[in-house]
Amino acid sequence: MAAARTPRLDMLAGTTAVMKRELAAYFSTPLAYVFIVIFLFLTGVFTFYVGAFFERGQASLEPFFTFHPWLFLFLVPAIGMRLWAEERREGTIELLLTLPISQGGAVLGKFLASWAFTAIALALTFPIWITVNYLGDPDNGVIVASYIGSLLMAGGYLSIAACLSAVTASQVIAFVLATLVCFLFTVSGMPIVVDFFRSWAPEVITDTIASFSFLTHFNSIITGVITFSDLVYFLSLMAFWLVAGAVAVELKKAG
Repeated sequence: MAAARTPRLDMLAGTTAVMKRELAAYFSTPLAYVFIVIFLFLTGVFTFYVGAFFERGQASLEPFFTFHPWLFLFLVPAIGMRLWAEERREGTIELLLTLPISQGGAVLGKFLASWAFTAIALALTFPIWITVNYLGDPDNGVIVASYIGSLLMAGGYLSIAACLSAVTASQVIAFVLATLVCFLFTVSGMPIVVDFFRSWAPEVITDTIASFSFLTHFNSIITGVITFSDLVYFLSLMAFWLVAGAVAVELKKAG
């Protein structure tokens, strides 16, 4: 019985070890602090100025969350671009993969570290939540759901960035590719894209394209309702890109 559980325990230990290593690496360089400062600054600008928070006269964080897809579109790939590209550039990927850690554990550990870092940055926006409660009586259930939706969306962006980081040794190329793919996933549900396909494509194709959009599912969640289909979408998206990333790492290792 104990022997049957050993591989699972080894993978869990390996994933945890890689996660701790990667999370510590973020804060050992200025990248973490620069990202957090830029993220907090931009969320404040978009919420209070671009989103006209005070002019709206409503106790709601809708302006805060509405801009998250566009902030994440550029900031999150900047986090994920280094996950594997830096390992390849410095030649440490071979060392990492020769350690007694499963390849799946290494891929998952790196992803969870970047996701945890993003969660920390997101949690540091709590003063905005406190502010809206001080000024009015918001629906905090909707706010909690929106935070969860934002974290799920960040995970989707990160899984894409992590996968594309594994295919190149250049962080710049990884960033550009990740931003491009994330952009396509984001805009596929926008009216201009949906209307374009609806004008000539069958409805089932149009609906399928729209269903792949981050905006379609995120906008549903920030209304305060987290549906099973939205959870399945984000978790399936992350699983797909993580598996693809593991395949990319294996191919690079074999090559």
